[in-house]
Amino acid sequence: MLPNIPAVNIEQLYQIYLKHPNVQTDTRKLQPGDLFFALRGPNFNGNQYAAAALAAGAAYAIIDDPAFHTDPEKMMLVNDVLQTLQELALHHRKQFSIPFIAITGTNGKTTTKEMIRTVLGAQYRTCATVGNLNNHIGVPLTILSIPRDAEMAVIEMGANHQREIAGYCTIALPTFGLITNVGKAHLEGFGGEAGVRIAKGELYDHLRETGGTAFVCSDYDYLLDMSKGISNIITYGQGEADYTGKPISGKAFLELETTETGHISTHLVGDYNFPNVMAAIAIGLHFKVPAEKIKTVIEGYIPSNNRSQVVHRGSNVFIMDAYNANPSSMKAAIENFAGIHAEQKVLLLGAMKELGEDSLKEHQALVDQLQRTHWKAVILVDGDFAKVNHPYIFLQNAEEAKKWVRQQGLENTYFLVKGSRSVGMEKVLPES
Repeated sequence: MLPNIPAVNIEQLYQIYLKHPNVQTDTRKLQPGDLFFALRGPNFNGNQYAAAALAAGAAYAIIDDPAFHTDPEKMMLVNDVLQTLQELALHHRKQFSIPFIAITGTNGKTTTKEMIRTVLGAQYRTCATVGNLNNHIGVPLTILSIPRDAEMAVIEMGANHQREIAGYCTIALPTFGLITNVGKAHLEGFGGEAGVRIAKGELYDHLRETGGTAFVCSDYDYLLDMSKGISNIITYGQGEADYTGKPISGKAFLELETTETGHISTHLVGDYNFPNVMAAIAIGLHFKVPAEKIKTVIEGYIPSNNRSQVVHRGSNVFIMDAYNANPSSMKAAIENFAGIHAEQKVLLLGAMKELGEDSLKEHQALVDQLQRTHWKAVILVDGDFAKVNHPYIFLQNAEEAKKWVRQQGLENTYFLVKGSRSVGMEKVLPES
């Protein structure tokens, strides 16, 4: 807390926000009339850009460093800019009585969110998290981007430590929630796999305490167990559930069948995307989106941003799943790739990060899995792949992997490209 600074009047700030509803934290993206929130971070201080934001046309700048308070008329000095941003988002959230659907989980959050947004958007004015703005800054920014005439809101929540999801729930106040799955990711921050379950389960805790509704994949016994005590549960999956479907195996792209929608052919790679699509179908049907609309928009959805994205380069096919990786998603992607019918298959796999003391064990387990299938080639890149025993090619970084691909001159080959975000495995994709 800074000395001698009165608490900000959120209602007063909200009236300013209503006149200037575009909120920005990056001066490089600023448009005239925006509100600029000068956030701080470990390696930056947004306060030093406040004057530049006003010069670029910002209506107001919200700052928390008196040293940069040079324009009393257009600079609002507060104790903590991030806290003020979150309080403003909560105030805006309380103006709505529409469904707020929160999504978290280890794998598939963003794909599931995009599928739900697409399905609900076929029938309702739907606002959803842009990209993966799912953290302590992205969640309030998403809420503040919701227009007053919205009919549905879909909020993605990511986390790498406990009590994070609980905090987001106090801002977003979700009335509906979905956990895609719980697996091995950010083990270092969560304190192991049991910690991951506790952290993701904070969404269920909120729904349990507030009388909300959970959409639960009945194929995962642990989700059924975790969701006990929630008063309203809607299930989906392959087995006994409120909404059921079946994946059609052996296809490069996911195809599935449900009673309500019939046969659906998607542009998503792998049966591991079946629960993600089924979640969107279940939510769409629950909210009375016509089945034919659901089928049409799902079949028309084209993934992007290196998430289950298929890219053709000449006679070669690159399955780009390079946005992120953890032991659970790696295992599923490799299993799916093994089932694709192709004469030549090459894996380009980047290291998995944030696994803490489990990292070497998990990388070795992945190598052991790889050795159970014959591949044209396996390229392991960066990190702890250098420290485990394997018979494959190890390269230091994605640039070296790209050079290797170019030198091989392979044709009629399928490539799986996957790795943690920091490895940047998308760089291996040849230019078109």
